[in-house]
Order: sequence, then C-alpha cells, then structure tokens
Amino acid sequence: MGNNTTIIRDPEERFAEKKFTFDFSYWSHDGYREREDGYLEPIDNRYADQAKVFDDLGRGVLENAWKGFNCSLFAYGQTGSGKSYSMVGFHANKGIIPITCEELFKGISERKATDELAKEAEYQVSVSMLEIYNETVKDLLNVSSFKKGGLKVIGHRHPCTRFLMEQLQVSPVSDYAAVEGRIAEGTRNRTLAATNMNATSSRAHTIVAINFAQKAKNEAGKSMTKTSIINLVDLAGSERADSTGATGDRLKEGSMINKSLLCLGNCIKALADIQDGKHINVPFRDSILTRLLKNALGGNSKTIMIAALSPADINYEETLSTLRFADRAKSIKTKAVVNESPTDKLIREMKGEIKRLQGNFGGPVIVQGISPEEVEEMRRRQEEELLRNQEEMEQMKLTWQQRLEEQSQANQLLLVEERSKQEARKTTPHLWNLNEDPMLTGMIVHLTPPGDFTIGNSAPATIVLKGLSVLKDHALIENEENSHIYLSPVDENCKVLVNGKVITEKTELLMFGSNHLYVFHHPQDAARQEKEGTEVKKVSFNTAQEEIAKNIGYDMDKTGKSNDDIQLQEDLLQIMPLVNEANAMSEELDQRMLYEIALISPQVRGLKDGKTEVSIKAKYMPNDSEYMWHRNNFIDRKYRMQDMYQRYVDEEDDWDKTEDGNPFLEEDNPDITIGSSYLYLQSLAYLMDMEDNVAIRSYRGNEVGLLSIEAQPCSQDGSPLVDECVEDPTELVGQNLQFKIKVKKALDIPDKYDTIWCRYKFPLGTEWNNSTTISATVNPEFNYEEMFKAFPVTQQLLDEFENTPVIIQIRGKQKTEGDSSRAGLNTKQLLAMEKNVLKYKADEKELRHQHSFEPAPLKRRDSEMRHLHTSVTAAQEMQRKLSHENAELRKTIEINSKQKADVQSKLDLIAALVVEARQKGEPTILAGSLKSVLDN
Repeated sequence: MGNNTTIIRDPEERFAEKKFTFDFSYWSHDGYREREDGYLEPIDNRYADQAKVFDDLGRGVLENAWKGFNCSLFAYGQTGSGKSYSMVGFHANKGIIPITCEELFKGISERKATDELAKEAEYQVSVSMLEIYNETVKDLLNVSSFKKGGLKVIGHRHPCTRFLMEQLQVSPVSDYAAVEGRIAEGTRNRTLAATNMNATSSRAHTIVAINFAQKAKNEAGKSMTKTSIINLVDLAGSERADSTGATGDRLKEGSMINKSLLCLGNCIKALADIQDGKHINVPFRDSILTRLLKNALGGNSKTIMIAALSPADINYEETLSTLRFADRAKSIKTKAVVNESPTDKLIREMKGEIKRLQGNFGGPVIVQGISPEEVEEMRRRQEEELLRNQEEMEQMKLTWQQRLEEQSQANQLLLVEERSKQEARKTTPHLWNLNEDPMLTGMIVHLTPPGDFTIGNSAPATIVLKGLSVLKDHALIENEENSHIYLSPVDENCKVLVNGKVITEKTELLMFGSNHLYVFHHPQDAARQEKEGTEVKKVSFNTAQEEIAKNIGYDMDKTGKSNDDIQLQEDLLQIMPLVNEANAMSEELDQRMLYEIALISPQVRGLKDGKTEVSIKAKYMPNDSEYMWHRNNFIDRKYRMQDMYQRYVDEEDDWDKTEDGNPFLEEDNPDITIGSSYLYLQSLAYLMDMEDNVAIRSYRGNEVGLLSIEAQPCSQDGSPLVDECVEDPTELVGQNLQFKIKVKKALDIPDKYDTIWCRYKFPLGTEWNNSTTISATVNPEFNYEEMFKAFPVTQQLLDEFENTPVIIQIRGKQKTEGDSSRAGLNTKQLLAMEKNVLKYKADEKELRHQHSFEPAPLKRRDSEMRHLHTSVTAAQEMQRKLSHENAELRKTIEINSKQKADVQSKLDLIAALVVEARQKGEPTILAGSLKSVLDN
C-alpha cells in the first residue's frame, strides 16, 4: 500500500496480484511505536496514524460542514479489520468521530474570538446516536426506545434534510466534553442492550449524527440559518457467507444476519450502473440502513467511505471482497448543495406543513381502490406527523440557551453518578464487563464494597443481569471487609463459570449465564502487584474465550501452529459463545435441541486432504436424531433464533412463526453420514486379494459398526487372477490393471435409521459410487461391487495404493418417530437425561481403562492397524512365493551338482587312458576305449 494504490496477492498463487486505485491507501498494521501516553506514532513514513487519517479525511468533512454541506463518512470491512478503530479510536488514539467533534468546537471558539460577525452569531450543535440491529432501530441516547420494534423510520420531510425517526432524541451540546459524555452514554446503553438481548455488536450498524446550525445575519442584515448534518457510520462486519458451507438450510439473501449489507451492496451497484448510463431503480427502501443512508449514497451529501482491510493471508477472500466493494463505490457521484435559508422562511414552512396536515382532518377521505383499514392507517400516520411537527415548533420557540440548560440539567445527575463511580473504582473491588467489541469492554461496572450482593435477572437483586440463563436468584458475592471475597451460585441450576471452570477458588474471570462475561478487579491486589513489580495480566474477550476453550479440552496454544490450525482456533473462539447462546435459547424456548461443536476432518467429509472445519452437531433429544450443520449455516440460524427469542421476550403472540421455518430444528430430515471406513489398497500393488472387517468410525473416531469389504485384482472379464503376484509394484507401471472393490455388509449399525446405503470413490476418482438404498437393519447387506480399470497403471496410482485409503461412507436417513418415554419431557428434563447418559459413558470408559491389560505401546489407531495388516499379508505372500522358488532352485542345484560330478568322473577316466597310452608309447587312444568311458 502506498499513496493511492493498494496491491493484493493471492497467498496460494504468489504471482497472482490485483491492483486497486483510490484517493488514499493507508498502511496501519506495523511501523509504529507506543508513546508513554499510549498513542501509536509512526517510526517511518509508511505508517498512517490517527492524526494522518483525520487530516486527510476528517478535516475535509469539517470544512464542508462549515460551508453548509451535509457530510457522511462510513467505514466498511470485516470484523476485526479496524473500522471502529478508525471511526472511534481507542484510548489515546482518538478516531475520526471524537476528533471531528473536538475540532468543531475549537473552530467555533476561534471564530468567535477573531471574527466580528461570528461574535453575534449563534452556533448550535446537537448529537444523536442510533443503532440498527436485525432491522430494528434503537436510540442509544434514549433507553425507552429499546421497546418492542424499536424506532420507526418515517421518511424524508424535505430534499435537504435527512430521514425522520419517530421520537429520536437529538441532544444539544455546548462543548466537546458534553459530546464525549453523550457518546459514552450511548456506548454504555449499546453494551447493555447487546448483553441483555444476546446481540453481537459486530453485526450492528452504529450511526452518530452531528447536527450543526449556524445562525447569523448576512451582509444585508437578514437573519440566515446554515445547517449541516454530519453522519458518521460504523457499519457491521462484512463477512461473506461461504457458499460451500450452505447445506440443508441454505444461507438466505434476506436473512437478518446480513440483509442490510446485502442491500447496501445492491444500492451501490445500482448507483454505479446509473453512472454508466443505465436507467434502473435504486432499492433504497429494501432495508433500514439504506433508507437512512439514502442521502449519503446518492443525494445531498459529500460522502467518504473508509474500507478497512486485514493483511492476514487467511482473510484474503474477505479483503479482496472489500476492495471490490470500495472500487465499485468510488464511481458514485453525489450532488451536495449548501443548506442555507432565511430563518423566518424555515418557520413559515413548518407552519404551512402543520396547516396542511390539520386540513386533512376536516372531512372524509375518499380514495378509490383503498380499503377503510388503509385509510385509517394513513390518517394515523398524518396525526403522528402533525404531532411531531407541533413538537418541533414548540422546540423552535425556545432559545438555544434554554434548550442547552434543559439538557444540562437532565445530564447533571448522570455525570455526577458516573464521576462518583469512576472514583470508587480506584479503591473498591468491582466487576467490569468483557465484550467481543473492545469499544464496549469496561462500559458496565458493578461495585462490590464490603457486604453481600445478590445477582439475578430482576429486582430485588443487587446486581441485575438480564439475558439468557440468568435466573431470578442466580449467585451471591460476599465481601468480608475487602480481605476475602467469595462468589457462589445459589444452587446447581445456576450457571457460574470462573476461568471457564466450576468455581473452586477465588479468581478474576467470571461468567454468569451464557453471555455475561466479567473481570473481577481488587484495587488492593493491583497495588500489591505494582509494588512487587509483578506483571499484571491483561484480560480481553478473546483471552477469556481461550481460557474457556482450554478447560473444555481444546488446544489453544499457537506455538508452532500452521495457518490452518490458527484459523481453526479463531473459528472455535468465534463459534463457542454462539453455541452456548443457542443452547440457552433452546432451553428457554423449550425447543428440545442440543448443539455441540464438531471438528470435521477432510477425510470424514470424503476428501483426501484439506483443512479441518468447525461444524455444529444439532441433536433433537426426543428421538436422538443428529444433524451436522456447517459453521455458516449455524451462524445464520443462530441470528434467526435470536430474532425469534426477542419476539418471545416482547410477548408477541406469533413469536414462533417464521417465514423460513423454525431455525432451531432440522425440518427436512436430510441424508447424514453415519460413519466412514478406510480401506488401504497396498495388496493390489502386488496383485493380491484383500478381505477384512474394518471399523466404521464416526466423526469423533468412535466405532459405530463394522464393515465387511474385499479388494481383488481380476482379469478383463472379472474373473480373479491366480498366482500372478509381483515382487516389485513398479513392474505394473505401463501395464493394464483391473480390480474390484466389494462392500459386502455392515454389522452392529445403531438402530435409528429408516434407510441406509454406502458410497466410495475409486483411487484418483472424483465421483461417488453409490450402492442401492435398502431398508435399514442393524446388519445391512449391501453386496455392492464395482470394477476399476487402470489403462495403463501409473506411478501416481501406485502411490495412491500405498499412502491413501479409499474412504467408504455409510449414509442413511434417520427415523423420525421418537422414544415414547421422552415424548412428554421438556428441554430441561431432556438435558438432565443427556448429562446422566454422558456420565454413564464416562464411567464405563474409565472402568474399561482400569481393567485393560493391553500395554499402551501396543495400541494402534484403526487405520494404522489396517495398513500394517495389509503390509504383513503382502510380506507373507511374498515369503511363500520365495520359499517355492528356493525349493525349485535347490532341486536344480542338486541336479547340476550330480551332472558336474558325472562329467568330472568321465574326464578323470579319459585322463587315465591318456597317461596309460603315453606310458606304452602309443600315439593314439582307441575310439572304442573312449566310447566305453562316455557311455558309463
């Protein structure tokens, strides 16, 4: 990244790069040092700090606001890429929003000090802060808006103004400290709402609007009002749904999880197409977010978009998607105008609007084609709009100073209380919250001075924690004069975790219910650690989740881990709290479902290699039906569960009725993988048969049955080969080979399936070979075989025989009828039964372990045993063949030895005849004598 160019390279293809050009490209991931005050300053020209970003972007926003233009700045990108850091900042590293507010008031002070006309002018600044979550709008400065359905978006009153919200609180502020206080209040309210409603902050959009009005006389002495609205938008995380993971319940475009961002993308595409000359409609009304951002995207506004990127190679696809989104957005042109009108004209327009609305109630409304109900709804809306306009007129009658004083009085008690709490934190033991969003961490504080404190979901509990799995009487904190502090659950049904474990000792990390995560802080301990020079451990949401994961049994150590392993850990940390919440909602809504995290290897998915993936096992407890949901499928369902749960909390009559079906259940009864067997084919490389019973194993590696299988080399007509073994498999390279794989039958399959079948892929094959479907029994007979032809054999095929097993999947469809003994049980009772079953299995496993005399070094994994068995069989066959050949060789040697002795004997007789002839002086040997020797 440099100047205005961003280049991205695919980690899988190092030479494949894509280049994008924008107005600015900032690098902010390294090349900095931390000052004593915590500010991150650059150590080279590459790093862009917060001041650099504001000077390039925020200062232009301010200048345009002074000129009377509406301005918008919004941040887009995946969760964790730095959107909130750029917009809000963290501690000393203030983001664009606080610096803009600070600089705005500095500008007001400077103008009043140096400009004569400005001294007589009136500068009005007010702030509003809202959040959009699941298509519901909440006013973060007004907790009463957190009611059922949230605020309503009414529409646009005037081309130069923004959207209208029902009862949106717009707070007058007199200085930067007041703005800071209101934003802090909004953030606290946002944290409470997210915790109480089990909401995920990375899925919410936050909009801070600064209304800036300048009232002054022009050169003609006429009173003029220049207005500007600065919209600062922190969008939700833009994670794309992985299309490969959408199985069963496919990720739906209209689901609440990403509807707003999907609609935003559609609007930006449509606006870009319009710039290219196309005549199409822009679907602003398809979501709350796009309705609110209509002016910012294509209307009266000067707009800047920040695209936040992650440089991590595991986020390549997400980063590329963000860059493409920004590249499309940069072509959009807005048409901003100065919002300046005579002050009395604004008042006249408001009065005229009120008069028009009042006139609509003077007689009957007759409109063709509209039902009486629709007419009544139109009348109700007009009454609401009239009431709002009248309230605004009343507000306009008040002077700005009167409005400031009213707001100041309303805030004074809150400010005093907050300052008192901050001071008390320095000396009093207390709890502070953890949140996945660092901006929301530490926003909720519960002081625990000496005494007893009850924790529950409603008054009269001292500490009220609303949300999933928090009971009315949940836990008790006992502070014995700050020397000993104890935490205990009220009873065994109250879920309280300390460092992810059942409470056994005093520690600092606490979890109440399913989604209240707190850190315990004792000022005396902190002072002692500082005095002793002990390093104080920093606790964050991620470190807390890692601690919980470790106690469940997951390895969270990153030392020596590959990128795939680190990505798997991150997926686990993300999914764990969601699974906990889903289980809590299932129990509270009595859905009788249980969800567990499952790590699925590529082999279990029928692949030779690849990454282990996080999935969710969904179990319907009345009949023990189990379904495997891909991570993305589950995340989509979880947010739909949350929507259903919120409607239940809001006491809606049809809370359990949804357009897309019940997100808790698997209603289609899809085919599932019962288990897999692994068949090694080394014997085929020696032209040998192989027949065996191999284990059928679940995704966890547990044995769920046995599979009788056979692999056999054969001739072209399918008949078996006889005594055609080869010593060296490479002898087969270049030759033709045929062999059969036969799945005979399975044994001891659980009796919970209506139908069952098997499937496998041939070595180097890509297509599944499926057996016929049969009515399931515990011992199904498949008798399924297929012939494979290799014309010719390659070294690649021999390597496949040697190193890669054929994966045989046993598939089935589960029975839908339930256990009659469980039919009338609710979720809590079924969960208790599940715990008893798990305890029984654990005890049984421990008992087997105690009575096992098999030496540990002799234990092998099933696949290793099968591999070894095949190798031994091959060796035995080769030994038999060699023994036969050795016997033949010994026989030949004996014959040759006998022949050699016979020849030598005859040669000796001939030599004796020669000696005898020489002694007699005879020059020749008679032929008869030689013939006599040779014939013997």
